[in-house]
Amino acid sequence: MNAALRVAETAAEHTTELPFSPVVFGLVGFGVLIALLLVTFAFRSVGTRHR
Repeated sequence: MNAALRVAETAAEHTTELPFSPVVFGLVGFGVLIALLLVTFAFRSVGTRHR
């Protein structure tokens, strides 16, 4: 138990800050999902056009 606490303390000392705010990561992820939605929407009728 004591060794685990020492490892946790040393790991906590070596943390790094995020390059952006967590809100920015959320907005970027949301933007990527919207872009994928638009690509899916653009190709929604490709299967029915090639019959």
